[in-house]
Amino acid sequence: MMKAQTIEEKQYLVRFNADTKSHLHVLDPNICLTKCPDKICTIFCPASVYKWEEVRMHVGYEGCHECGSCRIGCPYENIQWEYPRGGYGIVFRLG
Repeated sequence: MMKAQTIEEKQYLVRFNADTKSHLHVLDPNICLTKCPDKICTIFCPASVYKWEEVRMHVGYEGCHECGSCRIGCPYENIQWEYPRGGYGIVFRLG
């Protein structure tokens, strides 16, 4: 078996047990629309969970790496981050 070399290849090896309810919430969508021209969360999230879609932020929580970057990175403190419910979220494989 060949070892993963790039970040993208390594991220592909991570598995998720996605809940039906998001553990990530944009508190006020209007802040993203009117006050945040750079949409910085779409840049700093290593899993690319946040995507700007014309007039709103789409949050693909299913692929969240649970790193907490969005909890501290949003300059408007507009993202609520919680741990997923027990048994859900990222699944790390050792080895």
